[in-house]
Amino acid sequence: MANVGLRIRTKIDRPSKELIGGFAGLPVANIADMMNRMFCINARIHAMNAAPLLGPAFTIKCRPGDNLLLHKALDMAQPGDILVVDAQGDMSNSIMGELMVMWAIKRGLGGFVIDGAIRDIGAIKTMSIPVYARGITPAGPYKDGPGEINTPVACGGVVVSPGDILVGDEDGLVVVKPEDAPELLEKTKAKNAAEQKTMDEIANLAWDRMWVDKALKERGCEYLD
Repeated sequence: MANVGLRIRTKIDRPSKELIGGFAGLPVANIADMMNRMFCINARIHAMNAAPLLGPAFTIKCRPGDNLLLHKALDMAQPGDILVVDAQGDMSNSIMGELMVMWAIKRGLGGFVIDGAIRDIGAIKTMSIPVYARGITPAGPYKDGPGEINTPVACGGVVVSPGDILVGDEDGLVVVKPEDAPELLEKTKAKNAAEQKTMDEIANLAWDRMWVDKALKERGCEYLD
């Protein structure tokens, strides 16, 4: 009999390391632009340290204020996995702190994206593993469950499935579906090249700004003396 709300899927399909690695160093903003500004995780979930984030999603759904399933996920996830935690945006209790992050580093995990609160920010902000969260509170978690591992979750307004590619930098986070990744990667690289050309034009005072007046004219802009 299915036990909905207390289930663990032990196997997920991860994209190849080569495909994931292709996004390394690409600005999240440019990736998002090539996805029509969609699939960006809400800005309320923001970076807690300076480490860039990249890897496949290992998803966890927790009851607000409870981290039992996150503890289990820490022992199950593979090196490089990003633990994406749907804690329903609750800020009453932290879902994890310094000790859990230290364990993740020892296990070689890729980072955390938590739609909820964390604590021990003084230590976490100096760590080498990326941590994104909605906020901070000293109130600790409970460990009673229920919850699920490796089922689709909602995180910052985006549905994240196990194996989705997460990319994060100072601007925020974007979620890439593996089936879209190869084409998206090529489009983002092309946009990067176009931006570099624009930077060169700016440096030489040669940036074509004619499009601004054209856009205003098309919209019927009125000029007043």
